[in-house]
Amino acid sequence: MTPDELLTTTRSVRKRLDLDRPVPLELVRECLEIALQAPSGSNRQTWHWLVITDRDQRAAVGELYRRAVEAYLQSPGAAGKLFRDDPDRAHVQTRVGDSVAYLGEHMGEVPVLVVPCLKTKLGEGNQAGTWGSVLPAAWSYMLAARSRGLGTAWTTLHLTFEQDAAEILGLPEDVHQAALIPTAYYTGDTFKPAARVPLDQVLHLDRW
Repeated sequence: MTPDELLTTTRSVRKRLDLDRPVPLELVRECLEIALQAPSGSNRQTWHWLVITDRDQRAAVGELYRRAVEAYLQSPGAAGKLFRDDPDRAHVQTRVGDSVAYLGEHMGEVPVLVVPCLKTKLGEGNQAGTWGSVLPAAWSYMLAARSRGLGTAWTTLHLTFEQDAAEILGLPEDVHQAALIPTAYYTGDTFKPAARVPLDQVLHLDRW
C-alpha cells in the first residue's frame, strides 16, 4: 500500500475481526517495534504495552468492556443515536452502533488485546502533552497492523472500569491505560475511505 492508501483505509474493525484465526505474537511484536518509533514528549518513552493473549485474561477484560458497552448503548451519546435527523449520516451511525454492540459481546474472544499504557502521574501539567506521548505510538501500531493484514479498533469504554482492569492486568499505581485495541486478522477483502464531512466545513485559516 502507498502511504496515502494506508492512512485512508485504516478503519475501526469490529464485526469483521476474525475471532478464530490465531495471530502470531511475532507479528504483534513487529507492529510494536514500529510503534516505538513514534514521537514521545521530551523523548521520555514512558510508554508500556500489555499484549493479552491468555484466554482467561482476555475474557476478564472482555467482560468489563461488555458491561461498559451495555451502559454506553443506553446513553444519549451512543453512536447509533446521533444524527438521526440527518438522512446522509443516520444509516452510517446505525451501522457504527451495531458494530459497537457486536464488539461488546465479543471483545473477550478477539485473539489479541493490546493495552497501551503510560507511566505518569495523572492530573499534573499539560494533559495534552502527557497523552500525546502514547497516542501517536498507538496509532502507529494500528497502521502497522493494517499493513500486515490485521484489523484493529481504538476503544476506551473499558476505562469506565479502569481500576478493575488495572487489577486484572496487575498494573502498578503509576501506570495508566490509554486504550484497549483488539487485534485480529479481518474477514473480507479490504477497506475503503470512509465518508467524512467536507474539509471546508472544519477548516479555519489564521483564526476561527
